[in-house]
Amino acid sequence: MIKSSELILNPDGSVYHLNLLPENIAHDIIFVGDQNRVEKITQHFDSIEFSTQKREFKTQTGMYKGKRMTVISTGIGPDNIDIVINELDALVNIDLKTRKIKKEITSLNIIRVGTSGSLHADIPVDSFVMSTFGLGLDNMLRSYLIDEVSNAALEEAFFIHTNWDIRKGKPYVIACSNKLEKIIESDQIFKGITATAGGFYGPQGRILRLNIQDEKLNSKMDSFDFNENRITNLEMETAAIYGLSALLGHHALSLNAIIANRATGDFSEDPYKAVDELIAYTLDKLANS
Repeated sequence: MIKSSELILNPDGSVYHLNLLPENIAHDIIFVGDQNRVEKITQHFDSIEFSTQKREFKTQTGMYKGKRMTVISTGIGPDNIDIVINELDALVNIDLKTRKIKKEITSLNIIRVGTSGSLHADIPVDSFVMSTFGLGLDNMLRSYLIDEVSNAALEEAFFIHTNWDIRKGKPYVIACSNKLEKIIESDQIFKGITATAGGFYGPQGRILRLNIQDEKLNSKMDSFDFNENRITNLEMETAAIYGLSALLGHHALSLNAIIANRATGDFSEDPYKAVDELIAYTLDKLANS
């Protein structure tokens, strides 16, 4: 039996942070960072059956072309991903009344639709990137036992290539869901490794008033290649989503609309249009799966 201090429930029996009951979510779930982007997706739905929000976690569930889907805003960063995925898993795989793990485990389909910056000149603004691997620079997943789901060879190659300072913790690498990759992929989508940082400024190589530990890290990532896998973009959620999903038996895929190109210094003239096009593409692919 899982103790009340470990799985915290609200007075109505819903999970603590998300404020959700098991019946409130579908098995196909779209993650967004910004709470205002939830309705940018659900405005395409034929109907909405449920809506709630607590803090930055906004959830709406409804129907799109005959398929039930849920859209959740996670906020920013891997720490929030730890909350969201563990609580979603509890909704489907733990009996919240008896506080016991169910005998039959349910697998969710989780697709992140986000924005990101490209590290390569040939991946232009307004293009789409699919993360075949998540490269975690954030340490969050190291709180769990991840050896069975991580790619040790790719981790070691990155560690050596960047001359990584172990005081920052060892990076981890997790693959996307092969099942979702096949459903979503197309010729118009770039593929590669997505690096997940634990912050926006120093952890992503931005310098304002503070010096950073490795000013050359972005250029090192730009030149990294392992078995024709290169790092395409940098953001703050993907590796954590992949890691927790793999450990808990869920399918996860991350898609990003590229709104900035760090190599060329370009920024999208209409980032909202790029995101809207990625939303429409993702919804149709999911509906037809």
